[in-house]
Amino acid sequence: MAQSSTSGLDGVVVADTTLSEVDGERGRLIIAGHDVEVIAGRSSFEELCRDLWAAIPGATSAPELRRALGQQRVWAFEQIGTLGRALHAADGMDALRGSLGQLPSRGSEWELAVRLTAATAVFAGAWWRLREGLAPLPPDPAAGHAEDLVSMLRGKATAHRAAGLEAYLVTVSDHGMNASTFTARVIASTGSDAVSAIVGAIGALKGPLHGGAPGPVLDMLDAIGQPGAAEGWLEGELLAGRRIMGMGHRIYRTRDPRAAVLEQAVERLEKEGHRTPRLELARAVERAAEDVLRRKHPDRPLRANVEFYTAVLLDALGLPREAFSPLFACGRVVGWLAHVDEQRRTGRLIRPESRYVGARPAAEQA
Repeated sequence: MAQSSTSGLDGVVVADTTLSEVDGERGRLIIAGHDVEVIAGRSSFEELCRDLWAAIPGATSAPELRRALGQQRVWAFEQIGTLGRALHAADGMDALRGSLGQLPSRGSEWELAVRLTAATAVFAGAWWRLREGLAPLPPDPAAGHAEDLVSMLRGKATAHRAAGLEAYLVTVSDHGMNASTFTARVIASTGSDAVSAIVGAIGALKGPLHGGAPGPVLDMLDAIGQPGAAEGWLEGELLAGRRIMGMGHRIYRTRDPRAAVLEQAVERLEKEGHRTPRLELARAVERAAEDVLRRKHPDRPLRANVEFYTAVLLDALGLPREAFSPLFACGRVVGWLAHVDEQRRTGRLIRPESRYVGARPAAEQA
């Protein structure tokens, strides 16, 4: 008798991991042994890489990693002229996929992790500059990774903007067995190289059901305009059968803990003088959305997810909404690479089964 299938693999455990834990019932995210609320805003990007990559042979200290990332950003920038039209793609995720896919896959796992992380940031910044008709800005090998990423997008970064982006990159670095991480692990399980695994993960992250909603959150806030207009606008969206952007999550039954972390990062920016009118509006829209969704779906807790305050934070940092998904990849690539290594060390070929429900041969039916 055929076994029943599990649509979407919900509840199916495919790996034991030391990298992150998502507790949807309690609204808790642990990354490399730390609550996300603890490490975001306190750990540097390089310290986060050190912790997630601790098991990769050749792993080094955060200061040494900072130097290595700086050197590899310079190397990646020198490759831009060899990438053909990849960085001229209309979509930033297409640009990352096309450019990263051309990188050499030779080297140790540690060397590839540093190279791919550095190149993702360089190519994301270069893509945006070229899209705007501007020349790509060269990296500063002495700068921290987050600081240099801001500078490659919009010119020399202030300390406040660098800290804001660093909090974001750390917050989104890993999140359990999400679709793009699973994709990377499946590719790694075949014995393929890290470049292939990261390119596949980028393809998964591009999908609007995974990493594509922060920009539309800003579109929603723009459309609402004023806090008092939120409830009516949101009710109209639901009546039209449309989703409320930035609300609800496949796993969390509470507010996404990353939403709180990023909201606090915006608060810090405001205290440091980088005021944004969107924070007050976003909070009003979040409250109204919770009320509207509770009335419509009383049995389904739908609360703010990471995308809601990602949009507010990255906008406050002066970063373009079209670059939000590539920036997500700049943070998540660290987790992907950690999972690639973990899959190689502890896993086996990932080969699930399917159940055939199609037509049978005519002779068999007779």
